[in-house]
Amino acid sequence: MHGFTGDLGLLRDRRFTLLLSARTISVLGSAFAPVALAFGILGLPGATATTLSVVLTAEALPMIVFMLAGGVIADRLPRHRVMMAGEFLMAAGFFALAVMLLTGWTPMPALVTAAAVSGIATAITFPALTGIIPEVVPLDRLQTGNALLGLGANASRVAGAVLGGGTVVLFGGGWALAVSGAMFAVAGVLIALLRMEAGERPPGERHSVLKDLRDGWREFSSRQWLWVVVAQFSLLVMAVQAGHGVLGPLLAKETLGGPAAWSAFLAGEAVGTIAGVLVSIRVRPRRPILVAVLLCLPIALPYVLLGLDAPLWGIVAGAFVLGVSMDVFGVLWQTTMQREVPAESLSRVSSYDMLGSLMFGPIGLMLAGPAAALFGTQGALLGCAVIVVLCTLATLLSPGVRNLRAPELTPATSH
Repeated sequence: MHGFTGDLGLLRDRRFTLLLSARTISVLGSAFAPVALAFGILGLPGATATTLSVVLTAEALPMIVFMLAGGVIADRLPRHRVMMAGEFLMAAGFFALAVMLLTGWTPMPALVTAAAVSGIATAITFPALTGIIPEVVPLDRLQTGNALLGLGANASRVAGAVLGGGTVVLFGGGWALAVSGAMFAVAGVLIALLRMEAGERPPGERHSVLKDLRDGWREFSSRQWLWVVVAQFSLLVMAVQAGHGVLGPLLAKETLGGPAAWSAFLAGEAVGTIAGVLVSIRVRPRRPILVAVLLCLPIALPYVLLGLDAPLWGIVAGAFVLGVSMDVFGVLWQTTMQREVPAESLSRVSSYDMLGSLMFGPIGLMLAGPAAALFGTQGALLGCAVIVVLCTLATLLSPGVRNLRAPELTPATSH
């Protein structure tokens, strides 16, 4: 217990507290978005599931296209400044969406453009976030630092799912998106206060962008456990994007009662991620990637329950299990990557990780609407579950995934 409370001493560190606060508020803004955007778009005159697919795809595609550039930028420039720029850009995109929904001026090109801005902002922010954590957190406390950041983010998802759904029901999607934009702006201000010490990241020799990308690819592709799990997630995220982005809200609208039911699903998932933090702070598996991959199997559970017409309480329970699994996976994955990949390449490797993991996500979004029309919404959700299970079982065939062992760390290894 002494080690546990010692790890929580991170909360007395000014820089970590600022990073934690900014991340927590930013995720709270993001948590308003799924319900607000889904039901805001579906509530437009003449809108269909395909309309929602187009807008969500417009957000996902630029995020993928700009992800590698985001990694190069974050490895070259001070990462806290890169994160600050990303948060302010995210605020601009969501304020634009809010204004359109509130004024009723919602031409598809304008909706697509605003969604694309938020996608570019994510591409800028995420690689910098992965890279900045080891700059702020000592090596022997990385897993705890990732878990505490996850706790703040997950608590925000719980609050955001509930408050976002309530705001949509009472005031409409436009106001919920406006609140999101304000939160991103606050997060940007907090990141601006995160002063990093000079010399923490030696700039080294400057190279061309292409050489930086090649060097990052070499670091990424030389680790079998890394690229195999990323390949798994390219398919898993395709299924999850379809299920969470389109098929789940569509089924909620058809049979479960609309925004309130889908908010309950998202809240159940978010509560699960909070419970997962308690596990991820304490668990120290000797084979962290093997355990992380096994935790992907329960991700299929809520899609099975949705597809089999289970009662809402059972579906919410399945979402809770998904949340626990995803949180522990995320902490083990981030911590392993931060330990195994050199700091000067970490943001680029993170960008390859995110690019590979998300590259088929737009396909899931684009196919979700047509799949629901062809197979029925429940049949399409069962298909998502099958994809999750099969790609996870295939990943377990990799020796790199099964055999990577965590290093023995003591407080003496901290910087």
